[in-house]
Amino acid sequence: MGKKVRVGLIYGGRSGEHEVSLQTALSVLQAFDFNRYDIQPFYITKQGEWLTDGFLSSVPASVEELKFSHLGTAGSQAAIASLFEGLGSDSQSRKLDVVFPLLHGTFGEDGTIQGLLEMANMPYVGAGVMTSAVGMDKIMMKKIFAQEGLPQCVYRYFNRTQWEKDPAFFIMEIEVSLGYPCFVKPANLGSSVGISKARNRDELQAAVAYALRYDRKVVVEEFVHAREIEVSVLGNEEPRVSVVGEIISSGEFYDYQAKYVDGKSVMQIPAELPEETAEAVRSMALRAYLAIDGTGLSRMDFFMRKEDGKLFINEVNTMPGFTPFSMYPLMWKESGISYRELLDTLITLALDRHEAKQKLEYSN
Repeated sequence: MGKKVRVGLIYGGRSGEHEVSLQTALSVLQAFDFNRYDIQPFYITKQGEWLTDGFLSSVPASVEELKFSHLGTAGSQAAIASLFEGLGSDSQSRKLDVVFPLLHGTFGEDGTIQGLLEMANMPYVGAGVMTSAVGMDKIMMKKIFAQEGLPQCVYRYFNRTQWEKDPAFFIMEIEVSLGYPCFVKPANLGSSVGISKARNRDELQAAVAYALRYDRKVVVEEFVHAREIEVSVLGNEEPRVSVVGEIISSGEFYDYQAKYVDGKSVMQIPAELPEETAEAVRSMALRAYLAIDGTGLSRMDFFMRKEDGKLFINEVNTMPGFTPFSMYPLMWKESGISYRELLDTLITLALDRHEAKQKLEYSN
Protein backbone atom coordinates (compact mmCIF):
# COMPACT_ATOMS: atom_id res chain seq x y z
CA MET A 1 0.00 0.00 0.00
CA GLY A 2 1.30 3.43 -0.95
CA LYS A 3 1.48 6.49 1.19
CA LYS A 4 -1.87 7.78 2.40
CA VAL A 5 -3.18 11.07 1.04
CA ARG A 6 -3.49 13.62 3.83
CA VAL A 7 -6.75 15.56 3.48
CA GLY A 8 -7.77 18.68 5.37
CA LEU A 9 -11.56 18.82 5.62
CA ILE A 10 -12.99 22.31 6.28
CA TYR A 11 -16.63 22.58 7.32
CA GLY A 12 -19.12 24.70 9.26
CA GLY A 13 -18.54 28.36 8.51
CA ARG A 14 -20.21 31.70 9.10
CA SER A 15 -22.92 31.43 6.46
CA GLY A 16 -26.60 30.65 6.91
CA GLU A 17 -25.84 27.19 5.56
CA HIS A 18 -23.68 26.17 8.52
CA GLU A 19 -25.85 23.20 9.46
CA VAL A 20 -26.03 21.98 5.86
CA SER A 21 -22.23 22.02 5.75
CA LEU A 22 -22.06 19.88 8.92
CA GLN A 23 -24.36 17.26 7.40
CA THR A 24 -22.23 17.22 4.25
CA ALA A 25 -18.99 16.86 6.24
CA LEU A 26 -20.38 14.02 8.35
CA SER A 27 -21.43 12.13 5.21
CA VAL A 28 -18.07 12.65 3.54
CA LEU A 29 -16.10 11.55 6.61
CA GLN A 30 -18.16 8.39 6.98
CA ALA A 31 -17.60 7.51 3.32
CA PHE A 32 -13.85 8.11 3.04
CA ASP A 33 -11.62 5.05 2.70
CA PHE A 34 -9.35 5.43 5.74
CA ASN A 35 -6.97 2.89 4.25
CA ARG A 36 -6.18 5.47 1.57
CA TYR A 37 -6.64 8.77 3.40
CA ASP A 38 -5.69 10.47 6.64
CA ILE A 39 -8.23 13.15 7.53
CA GLN A 40 -7.67 16.28 9.60
CA PRO A 41 -10.89 18.17 10.36
CA PHE A 42 -11.12 21.96 10.55
CA TYR A 43 -14.36 23.19 12.05
CA ILE A 44 -15.29 26.87 11.58
CA THR A 45 -17.88 27.97 14.13
CA LYS A 46 -20.76 30.30 13.32
CA GLN A 47 -18.69 33.07 14.88
CA GLY A 48 -15.75 32.36 12.57
CA GLU A 49 -13.50 30.58 15.08
CA TRP A 50 -11.34 27.80 13.59
CA LEU A 51 -10.88 24.59 15.61
CA THR A 52 -8.81 21.48 14.97
CA ASP A 53 -6.90 18.81 16.86
CA GLY A 54 -4.83 16.80 14.40
CA PHE A 55 -5.79 13.80 12.30
CA LEU A 56 -8.83 11.70 13.14
CA SER A 57 -8.32 8.50 15.08
CA SER A 58 -11.95 7.45 14.60
CA VAL A 59 -14.88 8.43 12.40
CA PRO A 60 -17.42 10.79 14.00
CA ALA A 61 -20.84 9.21 14.46
CA SER A 62 -22.88 12.42 14.72
CA VAL A 63 -22.87 16.13 13.96
CA GLU A 64 -22.26 16.96 17.62
CA GLU A 65 -19.24 14.67 17.68
CA LEU A 66 -18.08 16.23 14.43
CA LYS A 67 -18.22 19.68 15.99
CA PHE A 68 -16.48 19.04 19.29
CA SER A 69 -15.15 15.58 20.14
CA HIS A 70 -12.15 15.61 17.80
CA LEU A 71 -11.34 19.29 17.99
CA GLY A 72 -9.02 21.24 20.24
CA THR A 73 -9.62 24.60 21.80
CA ALA A 74 -6.37 26.33 20.93
CA GLY A 75 -8.28 28.69 18.65
CA SER A 76 -8.06 30.05 15.16
CA GLN A 77 -4.39 31.00 15.08
CA ALA A 78 -3.23 27.48 15.96
CA ALA A 79 -5.77 25.87 13.63
CA ILE A 80 -4.79 27.98 10.63
CA ALA A 81 -1.10 27.42 11.41
CA SER A 82 -1.85 23.69 11.33
CA LEU A 83 -3.62 24.07 7.99
CA PHE A 84 -0.68 25.88 6.42
CA GLU A 85 2.16 23.99 8.07
CA GLY A 86 4.99 23.74 5.57
CA LEU A 87 3.88 26.90 3.74
CA GLY A 88 6.43 28.01 1.17
CA SER A 89 8.25 24.68 1.09
CA ASP A 90 7.85 21.69 -1.17
CA SER A 91 4.92 19.28 -0.89
CA GLN A 92 7.01 16.62 0.91
CA SER A 93 7.30 18.79 4.01
CA ARG A 94 3.65 19.74 4.13
CA LYS A 95 1.34 18.34 6.74
CA LEU A 96 -1.55 18.17 4.24
CA ASP A 97 -1.60 17.06 0.60
CA VAL A 98 -4.98 18.55 -0.33
CA VAL A 99 -7.81 20.55 1.24
CA PHE A 100 -11.49 19.71 0.81
CA PRO A 101 -13.57 22.82 1.65
CA LEU A 102 -17.08 21.57 2.39
CA LEU A 103 -18.45 25.06 2.97
CA HIS A 104 -21.74 26.16 1.45
CA GLY A 105 -22.75 29.77 0.86
CA THR A 106 -20.97 32.92 1.98
CA PHE A 107 -17.29 32.59 3.03
CA GLY A 108 -17.09 29.14 1.51
CA GLU A 109 -18.66 28.86 -1.91
CA ASP A 110 -17.97 32.44 -2.99
CA GLY A 111 -14.22 32.38 -3.67
CA THR A 112 -13.05 33.59 -0.26
CA ILE A 113 -11.72 30.29 1.13
CA GLN A 114 -10.46 29.46 -2.37
CA GLY A 115 -8.46 32.70 -2.42
CA LEU A 116 -6.93 31.86 0.97
CA LEU A 117 -5.87 28.43 -0.31
CA GLU A 118 -4.50 29.90 -3.54
CA MET A 119 -2.38 32.35 -1.56
CA ALA A 120 -1.07 29.43 0.47
CA ASN A 121 -0.38 27.45 -2.72
CA MET A 122 -2.46 24.55 -1.37
CA PRO A 123 -4.24 22.05 -3.64
CA TYR A 124 -8.00 22.08 -2.97
CA VAL A 125 -11.14 20.39 -4.20
CA GLY A 126 -13.67 22.25 -6.28
CA ALA A 127 -13.96 25.43 -8.28
CA GLY A 128 -11.35 28.20 -8.28
CA VAL A 129 -11.65 31.77 -7.03
CA MET A 130 -13.28 33.33 -10.09
CA THR A 131 -15.62 30.43 -10.78
CA SER A 132 -16.74 30.27 -7.16
CA ALA A 133 -17.38 34.01 -6.99
CA VAL A 134 -19.33 34.02 -10.25
CA GLY A 135 -21.31 30.96 -9.22
CA MET A 136 -22.32 32.62 -5.97
CA ASP A 137 -23.17 36.04 -7.42
CA LYS A 138 -26.37 35.45 -9.39
CA ILE A 139 -26.04 38.77 -11.22
CA MET A 140 -22.55 38.10 -12.55
CA MET A 141 -23.50 34.50 -13.30
CA LYS A 142 -26.48 35.62 -15.38
CA LYS A 143 -24.33 38.09 -17.31
CA ILE A 144 -21.85 35.37 -18.25
CA PHE A 145 -24.64 32.98 -19.25
CA ALA A 146 -26.15 35.75 -21.39
CA GLN A 147 -22.77 36.29 -23.08
CA GLU A 148 -22.65 32.54 -23.78
CA GLY A 149 -26.11 32.74 -25.36
CA LEU A 150 -27.78 30.45 -22.83
CA PRO A 151 -31.55 31.06 -22.45
CA GLN A 152 -32.63 32.51 -19.09
CA CYS A 153 -35.76 33.82 -17.43
CA VAL A 154 -36.32 37.58 -17.61
CA TYR A 155 -34.75 39.28 -14.59
CA ARG A 156 -33.92 42.64 -13.07
CA TYR A 157 -31.41 43.55 -10.36
CA PHE A 158 -30.40 46.42 -8.10
CA ASN A 159 -28.46 47.13 -4.91
CA ARG A 160 -29.64 48.46 -1.57
CA THR A 161 -28.73 52.10 -2.29
CA GLN A 162 -30.45 52.09 -5.69
CA TRP A 163 -33.60 50.61 -4.20
CA GLU A 164 -33.70 53.04 -1.27
CA LYS A 165 -33.20 56.05 -3.55
CA ASP A 166 -35.96 55.19 -6.01
CA PRO A 167 -38.06 52.12 -5.16
CA ALA A 168 -40.88 53.37 -7.36
CA PHE A 169 -38.68 53.10 -10.47
CA PHE A 170 -37.71 49.49 -9.80
CA ILE A 171 -41.27 48.52 -8.86
CA MET A 172 -42.50 49.97 -12.15
CA GLU A 173 -39.73 48.23 -14.12
CA ILE A 174 -40.49 44.89 -12.46
CA GLU A 175 -44.22 45.20 -13.00
CA VAL A 176 -43.79 46.12 -16.68
CA SER A 177 -41.01 43.64 -17.53
CA LEU A 178 -41.77 40.68 -15.26
CA GLY A 179 -45.26 41.08 -13.85
CA TYR A 180 -46.65 39.08 -10.94
CA PRO A 181 -45.96 36.65 -9.52
CA CYS A 182 -42.18 37.01 -9.47
CA PHE A 183 -39.34 35.69 -7.36
CA VAL A 184 -37.08 37.92 -5.25
CA LYS A 185 -33.66 36.60 -4.26
CA PRO A 186 -30.48 37.79 -2.52
CA ALA A 187 -27.79 37.93 -5.21
CA ASN A 188 -25.25 36.05 -3.06
CA LEU A 189 -26.65 33.11 -1.14
CA GLY A 190 -27.34 29.43 -1.63
CA SER A 191 -29.79 26.74 -0.50
CA SER A 192 -32.69 29.02 -1.47
CA VAL A 193 -32.24 31.12 1.68
CA GLY A 194 -33.90 34.55 1.56
CA ILE A 195 -36.07 33.83 -1.48
CA SER A 196 -39.70 34.91 -1.66
CA LYS A 197 -42.53 34.72 -4.17
CA ALA A 198 -44.26 38.09 -4.63
CA ARG A 199 -47.82 38.16 -5.96
CA ASN A 200 -48.46 41.90 -5.73
CA ARG A 201 -46.76 45.20 -4.98
CA ASP A 202 -46.98 44.90 -1.20
CA GLU A 203 -45.47 41.43 -1.28
CA LEU A 204 -42.75 42.65 -3.64
CA GLN A 205 -41.69 45.37 -1.23
CA ALA A 206 -41.71 42.94 1.68
CA ALA A 207 -39.74 40.39 -0.34
CA VAL A 208 -37.07 42.95 -1.26
CA ALA A 209 -36.72 43.95 2.39
CA TYR A 210 -36.37 40.28 3.31
CA ALA A 211 -33.74 39.62 0.62
CA LEU A 212 -31.76 42.71 1.69
CA ARG A 213 -31.36 41.13 5.13
CA TYR A 214 -29.01 38.61 3.48
CA ASP A 215 -27.22 40.63 0.80
CA ARG A 216 -26.78 44.19 -0.48
CA LYS A 217 -27.82 43.13 -4.00
CA VAL A 218 -31.15 41.69 -5.09
CA VAL A 219 -32.31 39.79 -8.17
CA VAL A 220 -35.95 39.66 -9.25
CA GLU A 221 -36.96 36.98 -11.75
CA GLU A 222 -40.12 36.32 -13.72
CA PHE A 223 -42.29 33.40 -12.69
CA VAL A 224 -42.13 30.45 -15.06
CA HIS A 225 -44.54 27.55 -14.64
CA ALA A 226 -41.86 24.94 -15.01
CA ARG A 227 -40.35 21.64 -14.00
CA GLU A 228 -37.10 21.90 -12.02
CA ILE A 229 -34.37 19.96 -13.82
CA GLU A 230 -30.83 19.37 -12.53
CA VAL A 231 -27.64 17.73 -13.78
CA SER A 232 -24.20 17.09 -12.26
CA VAL A 233 -20.88 18.01 -13.88
CA LEU A 234 -17.51 16.51 -12.87
CA GLY A 235 -14.04 17.29 -14.16
CA ASN A 236 -11.44 19.88 -15.07
CA GLU A 237 -10.42 20.36 -18.70
CA GLU A 238 -12.62 17.53 -20.01
CA PRO A 239 -15.70 17.46 -17.74
CA ARG A 240 -18.32 14.74 -17.72
CA VAL A 241 -22.07 15.23 -17.33
CA SER A 242 -24.36 12.87 -15.41
CA VAL A 243 -27.85 11.66 -16.13
CA VAL A 244 -30.53 14.31 -15.68
CA GLY A 245 -32.67 14.50 -12.54
CA GLU A 246 -35.81 16.36 -11.54
CA ILE A 247 -36.96 17.95 -8.28
CA ILE A 248 -40.67 17.69 -7.57
CA SER A 249 -41.04 20.23 -4.78
CA SER A 250 -43.34 19.88 -1.80
CA GLY A 251 -43.95 23.63 -1.83
CA GLU A 252 -44.75 26.33 -4.35
CA PHE A 253 -41.05 26.42 -5.14
CA TYR A 254 -37.94 24.59 -3.97
CA ASP A 255 -37.05 26.78 -0.98
CA TYR A 256 -35.02 25.98 2.14
CA GLN A 257 -38.06 24.41 3.85
CA ALA A 258 -38.69 22.08 0.90
CA LYS A 259 -34.99 21.20 0.57
CA TYR A 260 -33.99 20.49 4.15
CA VAL A 261 -36.93 20.56 6.55
CA ASP A 262 -40.18 18.91 5.54
CA GLY A 263 -38.64 15.98 3.63
CA LYS A 264 -41.57 15.80 1.22
CA SER A 265 -39.89 16.89 -2.00
CA VAL A 266 -39.22 14.09 -4.45
CA MET A 267 -36.01 13.56 -6.44
CA GLN A 268 -36.64 11.69 -9.65
CA ILE A 269 -33.46 10.23 -11.17
CA PRO A 270 -33.35 9.93 -14.08
CA ALA A 271 -35.98 12.49 -14.95
CA GLU A 272 -38.80 11.39 -17.21
CA LEU A 273 -37.74 13.36 -20.27
CA PRO A 274 -37.42 12.61 -23.98
CA GLU A 275 -33.82 11.68 -24.75
CA GLU A 276 -33.37 14.73 -26.99
CA THR A 277 -34.47 17.00 -24.12
CA ALA A 278 -32.13 15.30 -21.65
CA GLU A 279 -29.29 15.64 -24.15
CA ALA A 280 -30.10 19.34 -24.58
CA VAL A 281 -29.88 19.79 -20.79
CA ARG A 282 -26.51 18.04 -20.68
CA SER A 283 -25.22 20.12 -23.59
CA MET A 284 -26.30 23.39 -21.98
CA ALA A 285 -24.79 22.32 -18.65
CA LEU A 286 -21.46 21.63 -20.30
CA ARG A 287 -21.52 25.01 -22.07
CA ALA A 288 -22.30 26.78 -18.81
CA TYR A 289 -19.58 24.89 -16.90
CA LEU A 290 -16.95 25.78 -19.49
CA ALA A 291 -18.19 29.38 -19.68
CA ILE A 292 -17.43 29.95 -15.99
CA ASP A 293 -14.20 27.90 -16.19
CA GLY A 294 -15.54 25.23 -13.87
CA THR A 295 -13.21 22.73 -12.21
CA GLY A 296 -13.89 19.84 -9.86
CA LEU A 297 -17.65 19.77 -9.58
CA SER A 298 -20.84 21.73 -10.06
CA ARG A 299 -24.56 21.10 -10.16
CA MET A 300 -26.42 22.91 -12.94
CA ASP A 301 -30.08 23.80 -12.38
CA PHE A 302 -32.63 24.41 -15.14
CA PHE A 303 -36.29 25.24 -15.62
CA MET A 304 -38.30 23.46 -18.31
CA ARG A 305 -41.42 25.48 -19.08
CA LYS A 306 -44.45 23.20 -18.94
CA GLU A 307 -46.44 24.87 -21.70
CA ASP A 308 -43.86 24.38 -24.45
CA GLY A 309 -40.87 22.48 -23.01
CA LYS A 310 -38.47 25.42 -23.42
CA LEU A 311 -35.34 25.15 -21.28
CA PHE A 312 -33.90 27.99 -19.19
CA ILE A 313 -30.70 27.79 -17.19
CA ASN A 314 -31.35 28.88 -13.61
CA GLU A 315 -28.05 28.71 -11.73
CA VAL A 316 -24.84 26.83 -11.00
CA ASN A 317 -23.85 25.47 -7.59
CA THR A 318 -20.08 25.03 -7.29
CA MET A 319 -20.36 23.23 -3.92
CA PRO A 320 -23.76 21.53 -4.03
CA GLY A 321 -25.29 19.50 -1.25
CA PHE A 322 -23.09 16.43 -0.91
CA THR A 323 -24.69 13.90 1.40
CA PRO A 324 -25.39 10.46 -0.14
CA PHE A 325 -29.02 11.59 -0.44
CA SER A 326 -28.27 14.85 -2.26
CA MET A 327 -28.99 15.31 -5.94
CA TYR A 328 -25.37 15.72 -7.02
CA PRO A 329 -24.03 12.33 -5.85
CA LEU A 330 -27.33 10.56 -6.58
CA MET A 331 -27.19 11.60 -10.23
CA TRP A 332 -23.64 10.26 -10.43
CA LYS A 333 -24.69 7.04 -8.70
CA GLU A 334 -27.30 6.58 -11.43
CA SER A 335 -24.52 7.30 -13.94
CA GLY A 336 -22.34 4.53 -12.52
CA ILE A 337 -20.09 6.38 -10.04
CA SER A 338 -20.48 5.55 -6.35
CA TYR A 339 -20.24 8.09 -3.53
CA ARG A 340 -16.82 6.82 -2.47
CA GLU A 341 -15.57 6.80 -6.08
CA LEU A 342 -16.80 10.38 -6.41
CA LEU A 343 -14.69 11.44 -3.43
CA ASP A 344 -11.64 9.70 -4.88
CA THR A 345 -12.19 11.41 -8.23
CA LEU A 346 -12.54 14.86 -6.68
CA ILE A 347 -9.30 14.44 -4.72
CA THR A 348 -7.51 13.34 -7.90
CA LEU A 349 -8.92 16.26 -9.88
CA ALA A 350 -7.72 18.71 -7.21
CA LEU A 351 -4.20 17.29 -7.22
CA ASP A 352 -4.08 17.17 -11.03
CA ARG A 353 -5.19 20.79 -11.36
CA HIS A 354 -2.62 21.96 -8.81
CA GLU A 355 0.18 20.03 -10.51
CA ALA A 356 -0.72 21.48 -13.90
CA LYS A 357 -0.77 25.00 -12.45
CA GLN A 358 2.59 24.51 -10.78
CA LYS A 359 4.14 23.48 -14.09
CA LEU A 360 2.73 26.59 -15.74
CA GLU A 361 3.95 28.93 -13.02
CA TYR A 362 7.44 27.53 -12.76
CA SER A 363 7.94 27.28 -16.52
CA ASN A 364 8.02 31.09 -16.82
